Amino acid sequence: MFPLRDNIPSARYPVVTVLLIGVNLAVFFWELSLGRQLNDVLLHLGLVPLRYTSLELAAHFHPVAQVVPFFTSIFLHGGWLHVLGNLWTLWIFGDNVEDRLGHGKYLLLYLASGIAAGLLHILTNVHSPIPTIGASGAVAGVMGAYFRFYPHARVLTIIPPFFFTPFVLPAVLFLGFWFLLQFFNGTLSLAASGREFGGVAWWAHVGGFGFGLVASSLWSRRRLRRRGLEAMD
Repeated sequence: MFPLRDNIPSARYPVVTVLLIGVNLAVFFWELSLGRQLNDVLLHLGLVPLRYTSLELAAHFHPVAQVVPFFTSIFLHGGWLHVLGNLWTLWIFGDNVEDRLGHGKYLLLYLASGIAAGLLHILTNVHSPIPTIGASGAVAGVMGAYFRFYPHARVLTIIPPFFFTPFVLPAVLFLGFWFLLQFFNGTLSLAASGREFGGVAWWAHVGGFGFGLVASSLWSRRRLRRRGLEAMD
């Protein structure tokens, strides 16, 4: 499924969302300029599970060098469809989540979701020497927060290559089905010896979405509790 738009207008300009889109595009154009050096860059800045699960290999890297890929990997992409798909989805759902959380918390959610996605990917692909890249896990965290904040929103959707006629779905169905699809394919990937099934890091999507959902739920409870205390005063 591919979202075209939702029906929730943003109350203010999504500064951080636009900034994230700009940074991701700038990094992608930088990748295109690297030529043959790109593979070496991806090995160093992409998230390679074996670098963390093999003590012998991890010993060759400084602790800071082990932390860096958790951030850099979520700004790297493997092609035009990869980057444009992620950034379009971020544009559809990110502005409303940024509205709800505010600029600072939204940026923190995005980055933390990407880190959570990377951690779960490592745990489910412990022997993989393949560098994982892409904003998908971070964007999935934004989708998880949207699922929590705007379950009754409407999402105009197409399903290529089967249905190109747009139709409307409640956000809870669109995002719920998307999550179940990631979970199902992630489970299949475990059955395939933990390899990235179909070249997609499914468990990174699951981890990012789950983190975004839980973090936004905790934030909402804290906000409601604060309002209750203010009402008592």
